[in-house]
Amino acid sequence: MSAAPTSETKPAPPPVETLTVKVDDRRVTVPKLSPDHTGKLVPTTMIQACFAAGTMVPHYCYHPKLPVAGNCRMCLVEFGTPALGPDRKPILNPDGTPKITKSPRPAIACATPISPGMEIYCSTPSVKQMREGVLESLLINHPLDCPICDQAGECKLQEYSVDYGQSASRFVEAKVHKPKRIDLGPRIVFDAERCILCTRCIRFTRDVAGDDALGIVNRGSYNTISTFPGQPFDNNYTLNTVDLCPVGALTSKDFRFQMRVWFLKETKSLCTSCATGCNVTVGSRENRVYRYEPRENEAVNGPWMCDAGRLHYKWINREDRLKEVRVRGEKSTWTAALQEIAGKLKSAPKGSVAIVASARQTNEELFLLKKLATRLEAITDSVPRLGRKDALLLDADKNPNTNGARLNGMCFTEVGINLSKIAAGIESGQIKTLLVFGENLLQHGVRADELAAAEITSETVQKHGLTAELLSRLETLIVSDILPGPTTLLAHYLLPGCAHVEKRGTFTNTKGRVQKFMKAIEPPGDARPEWEFLLELVQSVAGREDLRTLEGLFNRMAREVPAFQGLTWAGLGDTGTTVEI
Repeated sequence: MSAAPTSETKPAPPPVETLTVKVDDRRVTVPKLSPDHTGKLVPTTMIQACFAAGTMVPHYCYHPKLPVAGNCRMCLVEFGTPALGPDRKPILNPDGTPKITKSPRPAIACATPISPGMEIYCSTPSVKQMREGVLESLLINHPLDCPICDQAGECKLQEYSVDYGQSASRFVEAKVHKPKRIDLGPRIVFDAERCILCTRCIRFTRDVAGDDALGIVNRGSYNTISTFPGQPFDNNYTLNTVDLCPVGALTSKDFRFQMRVWFLKETKSLCTSCATGCNVTVGSRENRVYRYEPRENEAVNGPWMCDAGRLHYKWINREDRLKEVRVRGEKSTWTAALQEIAGKLKSAPKGSVAIVASARQTNEELFLLKKLATRLEAITDSVPRLGRKDALLLDADKNPNTNGARLNGMCFTEVGINLSKIAAGIESGQIKTLLVFGENLLQHGVRADELAAAEITSETVQKHGLTAELLSRLETLIVSDILPGPTTLLAHYLLPGCAHVEKRGTFTNTKGRVQKFMKAIEPPGDARPEWEFLLELVQSVAGREDLRTLEGLFNRMAREVPAFQGLTWAGLGDTGTTVEI
């Protein structure tokens, strides 16, 4: 008799039922059922089997995260199924293989389920002719404005025309002209002439964003996408339709005509606007960030991201960025400043130092700050940021690394719980030295440029009792930040830090997923990644350690911090690893 499953022994999952089909003479075994855009298991389709076999089937309306529409016809393929005899059993060829009866009609691969023994033909002369016909139909009224189209370089109509279309047009009649440069809302411009009516934007706004804001009006060749009369297209996910649009019909007002996409350098990174930690691709050129785009990660954001996070990059390019090391208001050098700071910290009495470390700092930087705090017996905390949330991606926690601060011991069960204690310590004269990393304490942790971009409201940020009058009582105020503010003006030592796109590191998101981001651009002036000068400071104050690289620092953290044990920098990959929080 087999033992009943216990909490330690989980029953094995049921075997996945599979089907074997042939795609252009290549056998492939795929699950009989596959998840649809909602995660529900539905019959696997031809296009999914073709992708599994490594065969590209061109498509416009199909998207794995959207409901199937089947309206562009670009994915037409031919197919055959096993012939059945009167007994409903397969008829066999002389060599014992099933006899295949080819269907007289093609099928759209995106909406046709596979069946046992099916053969799919993706490159026959008939399929080639069908694709040419579909493209010819789509191009009949399409404007010839590729040189000035913002989608050039990322346009599927352009690519498929080269790969699958005809070399010359047979159309000689006048094209149908539609409205251009339509203002759909605060972030989207629509060009109706370029639209191929794939309806991806309609299905996304209705079925993913939950805002049934778009639809098709008019008939025949005059069909066009439109909002409801008098209603702007305005939700926090509108810019995803720009990503989804396979042509240049929907364009972002922010990125429109800013840069040709083939000039952009693409860097894998993370969104820092909230604790969700959406994976993004940073587009930059000549040390300037031009756009964020979502980078697919099924464990975090899928292929989407919110508009607030996507547009929260302009502060990186601000002209008033902190670029100089300053000691008591005078320009200095990193060597001189760090030597002075190390001397003051080493001579500071135990318990006379406090550290406020932003939950926007990386795991590695928080790890180093905790080492410094342990050596100095300093009280530590981070500043909470709260704002609006939604049911899709937007998190109420506007710090990207609150869990990193907790796991590294910089704060406790509740972020901000020690801030009032730090204020009381300064008031009583017990705390004489304060280190502030990445925070503007005199605006409750919120920069003016963040209020709209990150959807933070100053009323929802916890007040902590730290005032300019209180900070002026400190013997030593050491501040590291990216942008100037009231706190940086009071600093005795001002150390210019980096935006996350100017360095490498890791964050731990709201679900405990540890993810890394890479460096996209160089920091301005004398600004340095905080982990670099923190490592020097920790080694000066707490003793030398054989650490020189970020990879080594992360691996050391993973050995010493229980929550990160077993992780390695290389093992994180591009999509990260989840830890218990």
